[in-house]
Amino acid sequence: MIAERARNKHIRWLAGVLLIMILGASPASGGETLRRVKARKVLNCGVSEGIAGFSEKDAGGQWKGLDVEFCRAVAAATLGDGSKVKFKPLRSTERFPALKGGLIDLLLRNTTWTLGREIGLKVRFPGILFYDGQGFVTRSDSGVNQTSDLNGKAVCVVKGATHADNTANYFTAKGWRYTPVIVISYADGFPLLKDDLCQAMAGDISALAAARLEMPKGAEIFKVLPERITKEPLAPVVLDGDQEWASLVRWVLYLLINAEEVGLTQDNVRKLATDKSDVARIQAMETCRNFAAPLGIPSDWAVRVIAAVGNYGEIYERTLGSKSPYGLDRGPNRLWTEGGLMYAPPIR
Repeated sequence: MIAERARNKHIRWLAGVLLIMILGASPASGGETLRRVKARKVLNCGVSEGIAGFSEKDAGGQWKGLDVEFCRAVAAATLGDGSKVKFKPLRSTERFPALKGGLIDLLLRNTTWTLGREIGLKVRFPGILFYDGQGFVTRSDSGVNQTSDLNGKAVCVVKGATHADNTANYFTAKGWRYTPVIVISYADGFPLLKDDLCQAMAGDISALAAARLEMPKGAEIFKVLPERITKEPLAPVVLDGDQEWASLVRWVLYLLINAEEVGLTQDNVRKLATDKSDVARIQAMETCRNFAAPLGIPSDWAVRVIAAVGNYGEIYERTLGSKSPYGLDRGPNRLWTEGGLMYAPPIR
């Protein structure tokens, strides 16, 4: 009897907690975000205050980077014009309040997809835009070409960052030895790396690739090892409760990936989209056109997106890869057909 009362009390307590969670949440109603964007005629996109390769202003004051290009792709899909974006630079601590408060429609700010964020913050991550992770930068002439070459070496790690624990766990799991050298920032670590006081520096690969260019002759002196030792999947973020908006953002991303796979580019998309001899591409474009009305967007949204920003590979290469100052190897951001993790459901 006592056990039954205790069980009933626990059930009532759990029900109360669930009710508070439900009443406390403030999800967007279905389709509300798209209606707001179309009425405003501009997409409000939250980005960083300046993360090289992802969202930063160039010398002319124009925004550029991987996150910026994706915002433009969503604008092209929803409004028919990739230039109809207002970029709102946000500090890390401001990004989720800005989304939940309706100040932005879409968050693109080097945000890692985690269970805690999705459930605890009541947000959704439509898909992975960039597979980041912790890695290492070394001197180009060090003879270190892979992480196993760091066994017995000194590794610079930034004080207070998770990189120290991640590096320790990684080396312990491998049965390797290393000497940690604590630095205050990347800027403090690179001189030590240059003088061989440490043989590598730990950090997120995208950040290391950008930071090395801030050093004199950094692109010549330092190189980033391609291996990643942690998972940091960076994704666009939308508000929970608006499934239509989440689906739209997700399929803009998948369109970019599929376009690269089938060879649709910024230069050829308008011609190939009407090439009657290319059955596969025609069917894909027709499918995109058929689902435009349910999505509430222009019928030629797919063509407009690719014409505005190109496919995923084109975006990557000009913002982070071989056509950018950073020269960051695509690694897991290659297509699945090339040994990477970029895999999108088919458009059909």
